[in-house]
Amino acid sequence: MKKLYFIAIYPPQQIIDEVRIFKQDLAINYNNSKALKNDAHITLFPPFGRKIDLENDIHVAFQKINTFMSPFEIELNGFGSFANPKNPVLFVKPEINDNLIELHNRVKQHFNFIKYSFNPHITVGYRDLSFENYLKAWEAYQDKEYKTKFLVDKITLLRHDGNWVPVAEKKLADTSI
Repeated sequence: MKKLYFIAIYPPQQIIDEVRIFKQDLAINYNNSKALKNDAHITLFPPFGRKIDLENDIHVAFQKINTFMSPFEIELNGFGSFANPKNPVLFVKPEINDNLIELHNRVKQHFNFIKYSFNPHITVGYRDLSFENYLKAWEAYQDKEYKTKFLVDKITLLRHDGNWVPVAEKKLADTSI
């Protein structure tokens, strides 16, 4: 039996709740409810399938990720989008910083079997968002202000069991000690 896994950074609950308000707006006003199924997060490594009996290997690889780096802040600043007509996405934009890219590269060293481009974002709308409704939503969100920041101090490994469930966490080690 195969299960899906992925690795993510989760903001604090307050930011998850704030982003949920945007997701609810898209569900009510733009017929887009799929994004409500998942809490706000930044994907460090996208979903991948593995047999459940190989889960221990996934945990071993996850624990080998070098997280010996100081916790760092991510600033969220406004909204962005991927205007793919078949699968448009509306998201909260993180400011790119070197620490986020470095953390992603460290994850990729142990999970390098999928080639993908790293475009950090916190999804607000996708999947069942029609292109027509995406255009309407983007008109409303492209200049909308939303600014906040949060401390990244851990990464999370999740497994899909009908919904995404955290199965392991790894803290960033403070290198200033």
